[in-house]
Amino acid sequence: MARNAPVAATHTAPSQASPLASITSELDKLTPRFDVSADDIEIIRSPSDFFEALKSKITKARRRVYLSTLYVGKTEHELINTIRTALKTNPTLTVSVLTDYLRGTREAPDPSCASLLASLVTDFPERVEVRLYHTPNLTGIRKAILPKRINEGWGLQHMKLYGIDDEIIMSGANLSDDYFTNRQDRYHIIKSKEVTDFFSRIYRTVSDLSYRVLPSDKESSGFVTEWPESNVQPAPLVNPKGYITAATNVLAPFTQPPSRSPKTTEKPTDTHIYPLLQLTPLLKPDTSTELPALTTILRALSTPAFSGSKWTFTAGYFNMTPEIRQLLLSSQPASATVIAASPWANGFYGSKGVSGMLPAAYTHLSRRFLDAVSGAGLSQQIALKEWRKGTVNTPGGWTYHAKGIWVTLPGVQQAGPSISLVGSSNYTKRSYSLDLEANTLIVTSNADLQRRLGEEEKCLQEYANVVTRDDYAKTERRVGLHVKVAMWIVTLAGGAL
Repeated sequence: MARNAPVAATHTAPSQASPLASITSELDKLTPRFDVSADDIEIIRSPSDFFEALKSKITKARRRVYLSTLYVGKTEHELINTIRTALKTNPTLTVSVLTDYLRGTREAPDPSCASLLASLVTDFPERVEVRLYHTPNLTGIRKAILPKRINEGWGLQHMKLYGIDDEIIMSGANLSDDYFTNRQDRYHIIKSKEVTDFFSRIYRTVSDLSYRVLPSDKESSGFVTEWPESNVQPAPLVNPKGYITAATNVLAPFTQPPSRSPKTTEKPTDTHIYPLLQLTPLLKPDTSTELPALTTILRALSTPAFSGSKWTFTAGYFNMTPEIRQLLLSSQPASATVIAASPWANGFYGSKGVSGMLPAAYTHLSRRFLDAVSGAGLSQQIALKEWRKGTVNTPGGWTYHAKGIWVTLPGVQQAGPSISLVGSSNYTKRSYSLDLEANTLIVTSNADLQRRLGEEEKCLQEYANVVTRDDYAKTERRVGLHVKVAMWIVTLAGGAL
């Protein structure tokens, strides 16, 4: 059996007396598991290192490159040229890119993500494929009347999967200049054919549920979209209900754990990867695995066996669901940290229109979280930190987009976190009801990987400072009524932040 193949918990689980074993036992009931070497997980720290790793791996690719992202920057010529050079160098290489329809065509007929990617199809029509996922939640009159700047609130293709041959980079980063230079995120390289193959199958299935981009000299936008006959039928804009039914049939198998196998004598491994998916808009009934896995872990933290645990939680857009907030508060940690983007490190800072209200909206939500912490009597245990490195849109200013959770279990032998979740999810209502998300959950007893996860956790706090309820009373932090009304209107219309 391959080292990284998904296996049953009975193969490699540690002693059932350990808290970590109780976690893996529950996770094994929810989702497939891959046993890997801790050395096969590499953690990247900076946007520029992410870009260099991505370009290097694409340049050396022999068989396949698949890139799932919200969007590719419309002027991201360096990345496109890297892909083009790799295709010219290696005639056996195939490249596929999946982005979101709404975000990918937002600027059309002006230059857009879709028109940039269409140029690759022009040069390599047999070896390059570009797909655009369109949510089935935005059709008809709603689609016709909603402005492009806010229509994304009804659902997006949000998975970030960067697969090259037998390795995959899991991240929350998109593929544009800011994510390569001054937008802080997280990036884990997983060197496992089996994990990369699993996400490749997910990628392929969602691509077959998406529109195809073709270059066009006749259209001012430079491209057209079509629904191929080989796709899963029907198209979302033609028959949304029928589309969801068909999507459920092909996606549901990916959210099921493998059938249990007999015990083997294979040498146990100390690191497990659980692929977690949140595909709620395409699954009826919803059998997504990310939220159940996250709630399983957070509920465990409130039990006596996990007393004294520590955790760090972060999200670029601070809007955790009420359920997650309550579970974090109920965990009774020895110490815990929540990291959120400062308003001056929010990607929407200074934006025009409704989106310009979002930094204030997230500030309002952060204050409500601190109020809940205080109400639970946990102000000494749980700290809220805001990340800021300069000011957005000024020289040296960065934005913050990292998300994830790290859990350090009680015990003197813990070198660092033994549980970490990394991927695209923002842990919001939108993530769990409207968007497509993909994540990996790492569970490890390997001391070196625990140490490296701890270093990642600390590194993200280098530019993070504690904020208190008194800070939110300051004039520059006050949130106007118009922001609260805008938040209410978005929710009333069926969207989410």
